[in-house]
Amino acid sequence: MKPIVSHPDFARLHPTGDHPERQERLRVLLAAFPEYVQARPATVAELEACHERDYIEAVRWTSESGGTVLLDPDTICTESSYAAALLAAGAAIGAVEEEGFALVRPPGHHARPSAAMGFCLFNNVAVAARFAQQALGHNRIAILDWDVHHGNGTQEIFWDDDSVVFVSLHQWPFYPGTGGPGDGNDSTVNVPLRAGSGDGEYLRAMEETALPALERFQPDFLLVSAGFDAAAGDPIGGMRVSAEGFRALADQAGTACSRSALILEGGYNTDTLPSLVGSVLEAF
Repeated sequence: MKPIVSHPDFARLHPTGDHPERQERLRVLLAAFPEYVQARPATVAELEACHERDYIEAVRWTSESGGTVLLDPDTICTESSYAAALLAAGAAIGAVEEEGFALVRPPGHHARPSAAMGFCLFNNVAVAARFAQQALGHNRIAILDWDVHHGNGTQEIFWDDDSVVFVSLHQWPFYPGTGGPGDGNDSTVNVPLRAGSGDGEYLRAMEETALPALERFQPDFLLVSAGFDAAAGDPIGGMRVSAEGFRALADQAGTACSRSALILEGGYNTDTLPSLVGSVLEAF
């Protein structure tokens, strides 16, 4: 089983009330998985590998101003959100170092180089990918994103970079409206799936499209944007993947590269989230 990287402050910082992306997500996960490597915050320099300095400073200033504001229609910023976002990016880095699973919030894959989006402040998986390249010498990075939403921020950050391949399985048409048929390039492989897809459709997409793309690229390191909002019963997604389906996805992903790490993205049913995460941990 992969080591877990997290921090108790994820269950305390960045309070969002009854927003789907709320503290309870990490409370239930840390209760289910109490043994973990404690994360450190990312540095500004580590964030700057993916985000513009002015944007980073804008998030810091907005957070430290002490109010609660919306950075976009879906993304809350509170007085502790900057600290939580630094810690989330740092935990993603820790997952690379430990070859583990970072249990974090807020998620990251919608965060663009200069804008928050879709619950996300900083792009955790992108920051982790750059750290893997720059600090650990893994030149060829693959990112597999199975969150129910397309990882538009990750796609944008690496669109012109052939040292990173981005493969996304996601519901389409759906938020954020990107990743549809024909959206891609030599290093960006989008696999849009219709609403209501379950284990069979996801595993077929992995076998026929995602896994061959990863194997052709021959990555030195694999990162998984592990969202669980494609699960049956999630309040946001419209898919029907089971715990066994996520275990099978993880089994397949593990064949693509001998070195890997996972970073939590979505997944908003707090009753089922621990078992879903556990199924993937068992597979890896």
